[in-house]
Amino acid sequence: MQFDFSAPTPLAYFASLVQRDEGLPLLEAAATLGQDDYPDLDVQQVMHDIDQLADRLRRRVAADADPMERLRALGQFFFGDLGFAGNVNDYYNPDNSLIHVVLHTRRGIPISLAVLWLELAQGLGLRAEGVGFPGHFLVQVKLAEGRVVIDPFTGQSLDRAELRDRVEEWRPDLAGLPRDDRALAPYLRPVGPRLILARMLRNLQDIHRTQEDWRRFVRVQDRLVTLLPEAWVEYRDRGLALAELGEARRAAEDLALYLRESGDASDRDVMASRLRELGGHAR
Repeated sequence: MQFDFSAPTPLAYFASLVQRDEGLPLLEAAATLGQDDYPDLDVQQVMHDIDQLADRLRRRVAADADPMERLRALGQFFFGDLGFAGNVNDYYNPDNSLIHVVLHTRRGIPISLAVLWLELAQGLGLRAEGVGFPGHFLVQVKLAEGRVVIDPFTGQSLDRAELRDRVEEWRPDLAGLPRDDRALAPYLRPVGPRLILARMLRNLQDIHRTQEDWRRFVRVQDRLVTLLPEAWVEYRDRGLALAELGEARRAAEDLALYLRESGDASDRDVMASRLRELGGHAR
């Protein structure tokens, strides 16, 4: 019997982490996203560095501190002492989505900052969750007195009026409804690690598509279809990017799969035509 002691590819490593929802290690899986652009990245060193920050924070918090005291200590440590903040000057730099870069520069976008914040919050025993708020990822902590919602881009705690204003930027039709918690509730539902990772990847997807960086776009799509194997539009988008790179066979395979699984998708005729141009056919 032969044994393979070679290191797994970055994609295989990612796949091993996201196989099951139960116990999915958000921080480690998010840190692996950096391996596509930084192939020598040591993910375990990144994890160690974050563990050291968590240890520093725990030593600052009294063992009998209540949850509100722990939350305040986290805010001071993360946003104050360490200086984490949003990268307002270079928001669309893909490095803002990479945990190891954000850890070094202390600058990121809301969701990458949130992943680090959540790790530290959970290390303090706080009931912390990510919130897939429209347009801008948030975090929240559930306390006996209620929930505290925080913008990880600024460190600001958001009250009901501020949250409602943000929702109405995306849903103007809500402006005429009563300003109570019922309208906000759907937007404050917690999201789990798989959906957080998907949102991180789709941020990178948008950047690489805008820049027409199809090689990097395909690497993102490889991760998305690994994470969400039945998200058929991601196969379609990977196929279209592969066609841009001249990889007709692989592109045709993805488009054929999309057509086979997508049912009555509105772009079915367009994609079937594109598949024929690539020399393939739907099965």
